Amino acid sequence: MSTLEIDGKAVVLNEEGFLENPEEWDKRVALALAKREEGLDELGPEHWAVIEYIRGYYVEKQLAPMVRKICQTTGLTLKHIYELFPSGPAKGACKLAGLPKPDGCV
Repeated sequence: MSTLEIDGKAVVLNEEGFLENPEEWDKRVALALAKREEGLDELGPEHWAVIEYIRGYYVEKQLAPMVRKICQTTGLTLKHIYELFPSGPAKGACKLAGLPKPDGCV
């Protein structure tokens, strides 16, 4: 486990960089994770569209949406989502959205 310091507050991450306590997520956490885990200096509107959709879906259903559903809802192609999130929609986007590691995610 490691920690991520955000405005003087330590957020605990598991060994793969996912939040240990998803309820600690906010946009500042997403930005810090983007820099540390994905190598992204900023998050644009398309990043936030994916993150907010994934987060909302998880809050409602307690599971991550299927990648096909992310593409359908956001209107982004799978290729573009991989361009936005270098480690992919399951690992990268879910991590930035503060979700636990999705089942089946390698």
